[in-house]
Amino acid sequence: MHITQLNRECLLHLFSFLDKNSRKNLGKTCRKLLEVFQDPLLWSLLNFHSPVDLKKDNFLLGPALKHLSICWYSERVKVCNTEDWMKNSFQKDFCKRHENTVSDFLLDVCNRCPNLLSLTLSGCGHVTDDCILQLLKNCPNLKSLKLENCVRITDHTLKAVTLHGASLRILHVDFCRNVTQAGLDRVREKCPSVMLRAERSANMIPDSKPEKRLMLEKASRKWVQL
Repeated sequence: MHITQLNRECLLHLFSFLDKNSRKNLGKTCRKLLEVFQDPLLWSLLNFHSPVDLKKDNFLLGPALKHLSICWYSERVKVCNTEDWMKNSFQKDFCKRHENTVSDFLLDVCNRCPNLLSLTLSGCGHVTDDCILQLLKNCPNLKSLKLENCVRITDHTLKAVTLHGASLRILHVDFCRNVTQAGLDRVREKCPSVMLRAERSANMIPDSKPEKRLMLEKASRKWVQL
């Protein structure tokens, strides 16, 4: 029995076990399998492990998407999450090439995936408050928002949650060092039903200008000596 003799339901089930590249390659073999590759039912869940993957034409983005995860774990994450004034020219060039990749992709999600239920971002150092605000506005059913090591996220995102996160039930802002305790308290007050987690966030030293950072470091060393 040839694979193309299987019904649509069986083919979708088989495709569901394949990664994005394998799905695309199989879809290229004939028109019937291409139609299966393009079936929205196959693309309710998307996981990415590098911003480069977001540029590949091996997935379908549309209203069927319910769960999205972009988790970038590598030494390069540490490079992009280092303050600009501490980077060398190579590091700055690397970060510049990826600066808008995730944000542009998420804005596309805003326009094409209104039924999104959960979003997880880890190591996405260039994602901004404005980007998360647009997501909250355009994806009203979002129930879970997990942000980890997204260093440009600030209290503006927390405020957006209180204004536009009516469906939100889970909020993580772990290692987001530019959120403050006041911002977290605001979420707890305005959205008591939200399960809020903020490990290593408000207690970390936030991004600041070089002069202010040096002043904080000197003050810290002086305190230790005392």
